[in-house]
Formats: sequence, C-alpha cells, structure tokens
Amino acid sequence: MTRTKYQETLGILKANIREMGKLSQDAIHNSVIALKNLDVNLAETVIDGDQVIDDYELRIEKCVSQIISLQSPTAGDMRLVTSCLKIAIDLERMSDLAFDIAQSTKRIEEEHIKPLIDIPKMAEIAENMLEQVMIAFANNDVKLAESVAKLDDEIDRTFYEVWKELITMMAQDENIINYASQLLFVIRYLERIGDHACNVCESVVYIASGKREELN
Repeated sequence: MTRTKYQETLGILKANIREMGKLSQDAIHNSVIALKNLDVNLAETVIDGDQVIDDYELRIEKCVSQIISLQSPTAGDMRLVTSCLKIAIDLERMSDLAFDIAQSTKRIEEEHIKPLIDIPKMAEIAENMLEQVMIAFANNDVKLAESVAKLDDEIDRTFYEVWKELITMMAQDENIINYASQLLFVIRYLERIGDHACNVCESVVYIASGKREELN
C-alpha cells in the first residue's frame, strides 16, 4: 500500500465512522419519535435500518484490518485505527438500543396514559451527545469530547426520576404494568446510549491526546 493510498484509506475509515454515527443518531431519533406517536411503521423502519448500520461496522472492521496488515501505522495513526474499531462497536450497540426502543413501541398495545415529555428529553440529550462527539472526532477536539461526556449526568438524573415515577404508577394501578414496563425498558436503553456516547468521547480523547480518561 503506497503512502497516498494509505492516507486515502485512513480518510475512508474516518468518513465511515462519521456516516455510521449519523445513521445511529437518526435511529435513536426515529425510534423515540415512533414511541411518542406510537407509529409502528416508523418503528419498523428503524428495525429494518439496523442491518445497514451493522454493515458499516463490518466495513470498518475490514478497513482497520487492511491498514494494520498492509501498512505499519505510526503511533498516532495506530491510536486512530484501533479507536475507530472501538467507536464502531459503541455506535453499533447504540443502534441496537434504538432497535430495542422500536421493538418496545410495537409491544405497547394501549395509548399513552400521559404525554411523553421526559423520555424525548433523554433522547434529545443523547442525540446531541452523539452529534457533538462526532464533531469532536472529526476535529480531534479533546475539550469538546470532555464537555459532551458531562451531558450524560442529565440523562442519568432523568432516568432515575422517570424510573421512580413509573414504579409508583405501577404500584397504584396494576392495569398499566405492561405499558409502564415497556417504558422502563426504554429509559434503560436511553441511559445505556448515553454511556456508549461517553465511551466514544473517551476514544476521541485517546485519539487526540494519547491519554485514557474515564469520562463515564
């Protein structure tokens, strides 16, 4: 592999990560919109799109393998290459969780007993985290990655507030147990999405600085 081809391959690798990040963000957004509106068709679209994101992960794995096997990356490039593989895994898991939210939407048989406010709020924060950390990735921006990771605290706070509310509602009315149980799953999925976004932040910091920071 020539140096020109090598640099092109690194560029393709980074572009694939950014595109995978955008697809994962869209999956999160659409899954929660589907839940809010109980839109089964949109939920199915999210479910069907999961394979496309999985294909990106495989594409990134092959690209990483090609770079390592055919060229000896510098220390900085090796950090980028290995971290891209880790980021791809986090993005794939985030899309899997969006898939799970879409599945929960299909399992809710009744209308919402109250407007969904906090769950879309959690999703909005998670989407923003993913969007911003992809910008940090593109620009090797350590400060942005570190600031993005702090947003996860708000997701965690909202998770515990909604969890307590749903548990109380279930205790008061057993007829909503199935409905509330699905929402409990959803807030757990969103909380985990925030954790994976933090993992990506840590990978960006490592790529840019060579330092491993615990941001989650």
